[in-house]
Amino acid sequence: MLDMLVVGGGYVGLSVALAVKQAAPHLSVEVVEAAPQDAWKKDPRASAIIAAAIRMLEVFGIWERIEPEAQPITKMIVTDSKTADPVRPVFLTFDGAVEDGRPFAYMIPNVAMVGALRDACAKAGVTIRHGLRATGLENSPAAASVTLSDGTVLSARLVVACDGVRSKLRDMAGIKTVTWDYGQSGIVTTVEHERPHEGCAEEHFLPAGPFAILPLKGNRSSLVWTERTDEANRLVSADDLVFEEELERRFGHKLGPMRAVGDRRAFPLGLTLARAFVAPRLALAGDAAHGIHPISGQGLNLGFKDVAALAQTVVDADRIGLDIGDLNVLERYQEWRRFDTFRMGVTTDVLNRLFSNDLSPIRALRDFGLGLVDRLPGLKSYFIHEAAGTGGGAERPRLLAGQPL
Repeated sequence: MLDMLVVGGGYVGLSVALAVKQAAPHLSVEVVEAAPQDAWKKDPRASAIIAAAIRMLEVFGIWERIEPEAQPITKMIVTDSKTADPVRPVFLTFDGAVEDGRPFAYMIPNVAMVGALRDACAKAGVTIRHGLRATGLENSPAAASVTLSDGTVLSARLVVACDGVRSKLRDMAGIKTVTWDYGQSGIVTTVEHERPHEGCAEEHFLPAGPFAILPLKGNRSSLVWTERTDEANRLVSADDLVFEEELERRFGHKLGPMRAVGDRRAFPLGLTLARAFVAPRLALAGDAAHGIHPISGQGLNLGFKDVAALAQTVVDADRIGLDIGDLNVLERYQEWRRFDTFRMGVTTDVLNRLFSNDLSPIRALRDFGLGLVDRLPGLKSYFIHEAAGTGGGAERPRLLAGQPL
């Protein structure tokens, strides 16, 4: 019987397995992932990783490997306008470091992150099984048993579900969700441009939804473009000329001519919040626990916060001789993470509804609010520290403060 079985081999699943195994090498930890062994090498996407999560990667000992591929986000500007407006007035800017000269976030290619996490897991002694899905879940007083798609049954004192927003393990455990669809999709791709971005990220609030362009290494940027679902599907399937014309209509020419160089994908957007994060012998983490709108860029980073809190809960319980899968132990993790997740889910929902429309009175109100924040340094500093995960308030897990477990 295993001590911990993680179902899902993305950022969150690999990170929680690594965090627990590094801090408690005597625990047996395995990861099961649905994708084939080398599928991660073909992922063209990049993700914005906040400063607090970078501290966790430093504790893991993998940041030095990732850093050469990472692009610091040194500045962010926010605009609000109509698609056809010739000028996009800037209402809010963020710049500067948050702690120890560190930028508030980095853009990191998924390939660099996942490759480093997988190698560190192998070095720590975490076994990874590829190309397998969870098809069954049964509980007993001492363990949970997961049936895999090849018929294998694995038992563990604790099962961690990191199997995405449509989590099968969550459903099999009977955990209900609060869910609704925004009628929007997020277009994700990579673009090349003539002029350097100088580490500046931009978010333009347009009537159909936020349009974000995030800096990558070189004269390249990652695009996260929200549109109504039917329009997003049209743009993804359009030829390059049409796509780039629509891109220029929304972003303009400040970086010179732009060319889409990556695969274009559209992902449906909605809100999914699990009503519980734990069940007997089971903990949810990452998208299995929460799926939010990308308007704040916090979705993946919420998952890293789950990792830090769950790993600390498990390791601390093991050190004092408690059963790491006991529901009383797991309740601490749930209490730690559920309110923050609910707060972020509500915040992104309100922001999306507030900014994804073209009503003049609402536009005037939100532009006044953005301008007010921009003119109040203390309030602006609070927001940027919260976004970077370095703010005060609730207890921060040790990993997010750069402290080992």
